[in-house]
Amino acid sequence: MKNKAIGSNWADVRKEIFSAEEIAACDKNVAIIAAAIIETRKSQKISQRKLEILSGVKQPVISRLENGDTNPTIATLLKVLKPLGKTLSIVDLK
Repeated sequence: MKNKAIGSNWADVRKEIFSAEEIAACDKNVAIIAAAIIETRKSQKISQRKLEILSGVKQPVISRLENGDTNPTIATLLKVLKPLGKTLSIVDLK
């Protein structure tokens, strides 16, 4: 029995796996995180290139993250956030 591939790219896979509401919620969260990274990085006068050195995450990845052009892994986010003195947290929804 052959496995059927799901989509040819991440955008297609997302549409097949997640609802429009789930995609919108994810995109919103990524935008909030990206804005926080940009604000913190700029307030600390750290360039994307310097953040690459501090975090080990390549500058083009940081750029895509800040522009909302990628859905980063948690590991990537944690690497970028650590040198900025930030982290992710899980909170109860109210």
